[in-house]
Amino acid sequence: MELHARSLWLVTEPLHAVCYFDEECRGLGKALGLKGFWMGYFASRTAPLGAVEPAAATAVLGVFAPRMVARALPAAWSIAGPAHVLDERGSRAARALRRIDPELDRTATDLLPPLQAIVDAAPPTARPLFAANRALCDHADPVECLWQLVTALREFRGDAHLSVLADEALDGCEALVLAAASGRVPRDTIREDRGWTEEEWAAATDRLRSRELVDAQGEATEHGRRERERIEQATDRLAARMLHALPEADTEALLHGLEPVVRRIMATSLLPFPNPIGLPHLDEPLAHDGRGPAQPFPGAFGDS
Repeated sequence: MELHARSLWLVTEPLHAVCYFDEECRGLGKALGLKGFWMGYFASRTAPLGAVEPAAATAVLGVFAPRMVARALPAAWSIAGPAHVLDERGSRAARALRRIDPELDRTATDLLPPLQAIVDAAPPTARPLFAANRALCDHADPVECLWQLVTALREFRGDAHLSVLADEALDGCEALVLAAASGRVPRDTIREDRGWTEEEWAAATDRLRSRELVDAQGEATEHGRRERERIEQATDRLAARMLHALPEADTEALLHGLEPVVRRIMATSLLPFPNPIGLPHLDEPLAHDGRGPAQPFPGAFGDS
């Protein structure tokens, strides 16, 4: 079940991620009169929660510097309300997916029922971004509905991941330092992308060094690498709770059904590698020939 949970992330995250990398999607903020990409990002990512304040947004997003969030919220809501942002977010994502896969309207017919079953049965308690996104999975447009369902699933995993980080006493900056030190995310850009200063990054590195998670050069120690994988395994365990309602054979069929779609996305130059979401290349088949469970792609990690 936990292996299926990681595999499900690997074949749904690319569909969700078009909203960060497709040019039309990246232009959402400008189109709505917001100031730059990041104001659009924070508005669209948190809009399912309503006109959320920066302290709450920082807490549910987990890895962004508070000041970075506060530069965007609540100012964004005086320019574009959450409902307007959500309408634009979904329609732009659907157009991006149709450009990549013109057959997706037909494919979605088979993919929507099992995805909807997973989302409907997944427990919302202590999963704020998942619960807020689940309430939006009622689009008549099949591709927009598909995008919203996979978005709800990735936020379920994201909520779980933050719970694990908190349980391991890792704050947002420390979690990113360890991820970068382990080679999971691009070290040269992730600090600025998430709004942390050089001083904050260095202080977080020192704290991890005192726990023997990174060495004197800032590289992950063997202990640090084991800790990173343990975090991902715990995330898989918590994320697997969303699969309890779906029989294993149906889960296998869903993974196989999603694989051609994600391969078309990966075949474009849309998603950069390495990337800040830690998504690996799709280098091998997702599942074997039915004699064993679905396997994750090489080098896969969970969401953050």
